Amino acid sequence: MANREQIIKAVRDKIGVVPDFPKPGILFRDILPLFKDPVLLNDVILLLVKHIKERHEKVDVVVGLESKGFLFGPMIAQHLNAAFVPIRKKGKLPGECVKVEYTLGYGNDVFEAQKNAVRPEEKVIIVDDVIATGGSMDAACQLVAGMGGDILECLVVADRTGAAKLKKPVFALVPFEGE
Repeated sequence: MANREQIIKAVRDKIGVVPDFPKPGILFRDILPLFKDPVLLNDVILLLVKHIKERHEKVDVVVGLESKGFLFGPMIAQHLNAAFVPIRKKGKLPGECVKVEYTLGYGNDVFEAQKNAVRPEEKVIIVDDVIATGGSMDAACQLVAGMGGDILECLVVADRTGAAKLKKPVFALVPFEGE
């Protein structure tokens, strides 16, 4: 594994910038080019796992947000010997679900989780690719807290300053400050 600074620089270089997506005025950070480099992707996962293990004695559940949290979450959960729980957009999960409505930088949406996916007092890490406004991560925190989960930390690859709005600790591997 390369050193931390090399990994962060490589990730920053890989993340694409797409102006006016999904609507005019939005500067979208595209994390998908990272998945074309399996060595760098592995280094990122190992660095995120190392961060978690250094700060938290035990993690029971890794929650991944639709959709790119699904890409990172299961790999992180596997390294932590923890369960993986998806949080999805409304209508995508079978069975009884709990839900929360939230605001994005470009509209409103609803997140859902299966009703008992997180049990009371389970230690939870919430994972996504990027925090832009903080709206989806805040909604995920509300869902997990509503199920009784103990949120240890929110974890992202990149932060566009939305983390400052959250009440839970946030770790971003690559901050994009001043955007």
